[in-house]
Amino acid sequence: MMQNKKIKLLIGNGLVLLILALIIGGISYRMNHRQDSWHTLQQRKTVVIGIDDTYVPMGFRDKKGHLVGYDVELARAAFKRMGLKPKFQTIDWSMNQTELATGHIDVIWNGYTINAERKKKVAFSKPYHSDRLVLLTKKDAPIKQAADMINKNLAVQSGSSGYDSLNQQPQYLKKYLNRKVIQYDTYDKAINDLQVGRVDAVLIDRDYANYYLTHEKLKTPLRTVQTGFPQDEYGVGFRKEDKVLRERVNRELTELKQNGTEAKLARKYFGTDN
Repeated sequence: MMQNKKIKLLIGNGLVLLILALIIGGISYRMNHRQDSWHTLQQRKTVVIGIDDTYVPMGFRDKKGHLVGYDVELARAAFKRMGLKPKFQTIDWSMNQTELATGHIDVIWNGYTINAERKKKVAFSKPYHSDRLVLLTKKDAPIKQAADMINKNLAVQSGSSGYDSLNQQPQYLKKYLNRKVIQYDTYDKAINDLQVGRVDAVLIDRDYANYYLTHEKLKTPLRTVQTGFPQDEYGVGFRKEDKVLRERVNRELTELKQNGTEAKLARKYFGTDN
């Protein structure tokens, strides 16, 4: 009898393990063999866009709390032509790829820099805008070039292309740093600490810095310092299986460039024709 009980217990445990293996295997299979979501998006007529709503001038809140910005207006124009209503979802920017992979958002469209590391996990649209990294510092600070950051405190946004570039291309700035880099979840918090003297400079996109300097009333005057980082290109981020959505967004980006919409928005938010 005791032996029969042991056999039954072993069989029972084996079945439990088999069921668990099948469940885990099924989840893994679905994660690795997900289908293009275009049909689903057409049915619900809505596309969810992940953004950082403090990222001027790409996507941010105006004084009335309305969501505005170059990317916001460009996305609205593109998806309107596709018959989809954009729903903008504010996310923790350092978790943007996770939000996309888990299906909480459908695309990342918010000054999203194309780079080799991100390409491993995300499919990008064609580039639609370019930018450069600069240092934002106090107007009277003794910082004229990257080499002047010795013994200075640098601020970056967690999960930003600036943070990635700082570490992946140390020859342009990191080699001069001898203090721990301070990370912030949003640029506006970093700039606030810059103005009160907690940090000496913020590594930031030029478009953001220029818009901020032009439109914000600052208690402490700020200025930008050029760096040697190469030009960045922005793209829309998709799940790799969403080939139809990516193709259609690329088509609309081409059309919006040809019909002058991109140039109009660039003049509005950058002061140039892009």
